This record gives sequence, C-alpha cells and structure tokens, in this order.
Amino acid sequence: MSAEDILVKTKLGEYIIKRGLLYTESDEWIKVQNNIVTLGITDYAQKKLKYIVNVELPEPGTTVNAGESIVTLESVKSVADAYSPCSGEVLEVNEELYDTPDLINKDPYGAGWLVKIKPTEPVDKGRFLSPEAYAEKIRKKEG
Repeated sequence: MSAEDILVKTKLGEYIIKRGLLYTESDEWIKVQNNIVTLGITDYAQKKLKYIVNVELPEPGTTVNAGESIVTLESVKSVADAYSPCSGEVLEVNEELYDTPDLINKDPYGAGWLVKIKPTEPVDKGRFLSPEAYAEKIRKKEG
C-alpha cells in the first residue's frame, strides 16, 4: 500500500482503496487511459469473496453492454459477477488468471486486473464513485 492509498478501517476489516481509479457501486474499479477501460474488482470485493479459485473471462472481441455481467469469479465461499462499466469491445483479458486466479486476492489493483475494454463512446466519469466516495460507501456498509 502506498502513502497515497486510502485505508478504510471498519469493525469487520481493513480495505485498501487506490487513488487515481474510479469505483462502481458493485465493487469494481476502473482505470480510463487512452480511451481504454481497465476493469478489476476492489480489495473490499476480493476480501469478501475470500480465496478465488476460478475465473470465467469473455473472449477478446466480445461486444459488451454497460451494466452486464462479463466476468464470473468463483471462490471457496461463493460465486460472483463483475459487470462492464461501459458498452464496447473486449480488447484483452488477463489470461494469467486462468492458471493463477488468486492473483486477484494478492494484487487486486495490479496483476489481478480482469479485462480491458474499448468503449463505443466516451466514458462518463461522473457516473462512478471517487476513491473518497467509495471509502464512505464501505464505511456505511461495514459500520
């Protein structure tokens, strides 16, 4: 964790939130760079899932719609979906996750990224939560 990150301490655990990213209500993070959206799940989400044992990723070239499930994460505890933050085309998937899905647990904001999407239209960053707003969401949820 860098000094710039936000550490949210709650009664039920500690969660890292990275600055420089945007967040969804469904616990994904996004990074928009050169009109490419990188998607992953947050530290909060991976800790709630516990140990991730399998990941189902879309094929590159797949057309996705904003809000639809595009990734399925299977953990020892449950199965969860990650949702596309925008409409567009899947350019790349993190193929390392097929062999080592626990990269999501070890490095959710880095090596554990899920997919890269080329949006069909500019991403409305105002639709997403800032790191501070996401931290507040967790505080309210966790107490």
